[in-house]
Amino acid sequence: MTEEHTSPPPAPAYPLRLEIDYPEGGLSRLTTAFRLVLVIPIAAVTTLLTGGAAQPTEIDSGADGWSAVVYAGGVVFLPALLMILFRRKYPRWWFDWNLELMRFSTRVAVYLFLLRDEYPSTDDQQAVHLDIDYPDAARDLNRWLPLIKWLLAIPHFLLLALLSVFGLVVTVIAWFAILITGRYPRGLFGFVVGVTRWSLRVQAYMLLLVTDRYPPFRLDP
Repeated sequence: MTEEHTSPPPAPAYPLRLEIDYPEGGLSRLTTAFRLVLVIPIAAVTTLLTGGAAQPTEIDSGADGWSAVVYAGGVVFLPALLMILFRRKYPRWWFDWNLELMRFSTRVAVYLFLLRDEYPSTDDQQAVHLDIDYPDAARDLNRWLPLIKWLLAIPHFLLLALLSVFGLVVTVIAWFAILITGRYPRGLFGFVVGVTRWSLRVQAYMLLLVTDRYPPFRLDP
């Protein structure tokens, strides 16, 4: 009798998933050439939303009896940390705000880095598909881990700093390629998407606090 070897089941997908549609129809040479100018208005909006003009604001969740001071427009980080630490909860509306803010910021980054031609929408996902699983804080999140996640993420910071330099070089190469051919080289496109995906996983782990699963060291989904 021969032994049958079965492959182990695939690991479950990471709670954050990012896919960006490749522009099969090509990209505009004109908007690519002036991208740094065209992105200014939406980049200004992003800066305001993510803290460029933030002011402390008191938020009261009503039924939960929870109030906290956060920076208006920025990611709800410290209140989420305290809620997980003391009450093992992650309010859904905080999660939704953080998710939509990350989606919007990612669309702006995708436009800036020449991956797509569509001007970033404030609400439509367009060709950028970013999803995060909502956590069951009492079951899935360790109450103490958020206090040290920044320390555990240091290896990722170092690697992402290096990858970001490569990503900038790749974007410059892609800029010339688009001006000449009207297309973003697919291999370079996949690399920039992978670096973006890696960075967002680390943010979901350390900043949004939506998962305790350590981010994988890979560019692929």
